[in-house]
Amino acid sequence: MKLCMFSPVDADLERGWPGRIEGDVVIQLAAQTLQAFFTGGGTAREHASYPLDGIVLRPPVLHPPSIRIFDRERDFYFANPAAICGPDDEIAVPPGADAIELELHLATVIGADGTAGGFTFLGEWLAPQLPGAKSRDFALSLGPTVITPDELATAGDWTPLIEHVARNTRLYPGDVVAAGGELLGPFQPGDVAEAGFEPIGFLRNRLTRPLG
Repeated sequence: MKLCMFSPVDADLERGWPGRIEGDVVIQLAAQTLQAFFTGGGTAREHASYPLDGIVLRPPVLHPPSIRIFDRERDFYFANPAAICGPDDEIAVPPGADAIELELHLATVIGADGTAGGFTFLGEWLAPQLPGAKSRDFALSLGPTVITPDELATAGDWTPLIEHVARNTRLYPGDVVAAGGELLGPFQPGDVAEAGFEPIGFLRNRLTRPLG
């Protein structure tokens, strides 16, 4: 399945509704979030359908319980769950930086049983001019859709990564685990950054100056 969080273009919904994409329509699912959909076993009643050109895609998980990103040494670091942005949101270049870069990661959203519920993209925004951890703490793009493992064979075997993450702790539905990475940019205010591939889709974000 190709899953998403969405809202009609005429509805100002920050989180949106869960949906299943089929062709050029989105079918609303009877769950509050994708985490709830996974917790319910990946099934839910279906509501109304909406044309794709009449909806806005929201982050698949607006408030992940945790975000872990594996580095090239095959260990992970934590990222900021409060920094999640949607696939078409504007990204403000933080004060002190003239331009920023985008590192695109393949990511899994943890399902109810502690395994990979589906795959999406995590775009980690980097400001090399800023010191230390603040160079990567200001924005993360997530989305645009979540593809269930049965339809994304190219994702490979994530079991060792998830087992490593779960060791001595507990994973919750909606936790995000990301790995790999392709560095793109630099991008300046006014640029539109686009990254991704099918069937997940493309993250597109316009860069802006910070407010104030």
